[in-house]
Amino acid sequence: MSYMRVTERSISTRVLNNLQGNISRLDDIQNRLSGGKQLSRPSDSPAGTTSALSLRSEIRTQEQYTRNTEDGLGWLGTIDTALTSASSQVNRARELALRGASTGSTDEAARRALATEIRNIRDSLIGVANTTYLGRPVFAGSASGTEAYAADGTYKGQGGEVLRTIGDNTKIAVNSDGEQVFGSGNTQLFKVLTDIADHLENDPSALSGDLARLDTSISRMRNEVADVGARYNRVTEMRETADSRILSLKTQLSDIEDIDLPQTITELTLQQTAYQAALAATAKVVQPSLVDFLK
Repeated sequence: MSYMRVTERSISTRVLNNLQGNISRLDDIQNRLSGGKQLSRPSDSPAGTTSALSLRSEIRTQEQYTRNTEDGLGWLGTIDTALTSASSQVNRARELALRGASTGSTDEAARRALATEIRNIRDSLIGVANTTYLGRPVFAGSASGTEAYAADGTYKGQGGEVLRTIGDNTKIAVNSDGEQVFGSGNTQLFKVLTDIADHLENDPSALSGDLARLDTSISRMRNEVADVGARYNRVTEMRETADSRILSLKTQLSDIEDIDLPQTITELTLQQTAYQAALAATAKVVQPSLVDFLK
């Protein structure tokens, strides 16, 4: 039978190695407790790190959806406000046209006054049609100019949509096409108002036809108001979905990265106790040698 020689030096080396291991584990727990993170480097958990990176990527995607929905709500809210103002003014214009059509109770001077107010409404509506959001006219379609309509009522926009991605494989138009809102050709709202003003002054009998055209414009505008409202509600729902998704993903990320505070404190206490016990045991095992007595 052979025996391995045990010396004071070998005992000291093993003891120091064990103490170093205890200190290293204690340091690791203290770092996790002070940082609040279970993962401080990829080597702590390769699988956990991969999952955390994937979750962070998804969170960034959902946050971008949230920013897109906020921008979309800005566009649609601006359009809704503009259409509300336009509808009110067009209804006022209809009242004036009806009053002017009652030739039995309205004289020439009164009709001229009505025509003047109609023209003022038309000019105001041109301004509404040129409403912008972040410097872009909301009724110009996909055009990126500074206005949708010229002062004479000529449409300067173009067809197309301003799209925002608000979810996975989900895009929505956040603008409006001016020709769909205010019409084109003979039924364009601005032309109809111009004709009403002219007929109030020169040919009151033609106002009945103008009123029919104006009703078409009002109906078209109401349809756009309903469409914008539906899109606004959809974008709002998608924003809430993205916010809920972000909250869920952050909870999952926290489960992977963050420490369990009570458990970590318990581990620290146990490791401190183990370290103190190791120090006490070391003090008893590593006794003074003969050399210490010969000094």
